[in-house]
Amino acid sequence: MKILAAIDASPAARGILEKAVAHARLTGGELHVVHVFQPPSSVYSMEGIYVIEDERFEEAERKMVWGDAAEILDGSDLNWVRADLNGYPPTAIVEYANEIDADLIILGTRGRGGFSALVLGSTSQAVIHDATCDVLVVRTKRED
Repeated sequence: MKILAAIDASPAARGILEKAVAHARLTGGELHVVHVFQPPSSVYSMEGIYVIEDERFEEAERKMVWGDAAEILDGSDLNWVRADLNGYPPTAIVEYANEIDADLIILGTRGRGGFSALVLGSTSQAVIHDATCDVLVVRTKRED
């Protein structure tokens, strides 16, 4: 079984990784952990500094994400694959899942509902819609 866990810099990452590690242990699965960097939308309008700032944002975000993940992953005694992706997160996650022929995608939700989810979009909702494999969404505390 190939398991893809998608994490970001949110508090949800811990729960996602714990579920992914548990599923990998239970099934003897191959664990792929991905982080997708998407430049902040405000950077796009500042074309003159886009490349420099984009690299700084990306480096800082990845350092934070993988630093937080290290505690769980390094202590898991599992062999796992790290994947650093760029782009629109739902698309990048689904494309990577297809590339590795994943059996399960595990990702989180920030618990936004109603109008907030409609305006802000939902990575988990888009992945569920487009994935060709099962998707496990780890609920986190609802933001109000």
